[in-house]
Amino acid sequence: MSQEGNPGRQADATTDPPLDSAADGGGARTASGDPAQSPAVEKDPGDWVTGEEPMTAPQASYLQTLCQEAGEEFDDSISKAEASRRIDALQSKTGRGTD
Repeated sequence: MSQEGNPGRQADATTDPPLDSAADGGGARTASGDPAQSPAVEKDPGDWVTGEEPMTAPQASYLQTLCQEAGEEFDDSISKAEASRRIDALQSKTGRGTD
């Protein structure tokens, strides 16, 4: 086989969608090209490169709302990773975000 790939086959945009394309937002895609078929890949917050940084303003705002609804104390000094874990736990407890 030559260095140029398979010269007898030309790419067809209707049958060979790109696996990762800026035109579609760069989201993960399956070989079929359907982003809805891709399994969600979630990285554990403990593995985040920036996980030890202070939580973001949107995290703090949402977490404060969840804490109020759950009757729990809000701690504004936690990290991004810990805020993510608390949000997940409080969403389960309050029923928010479980659509």
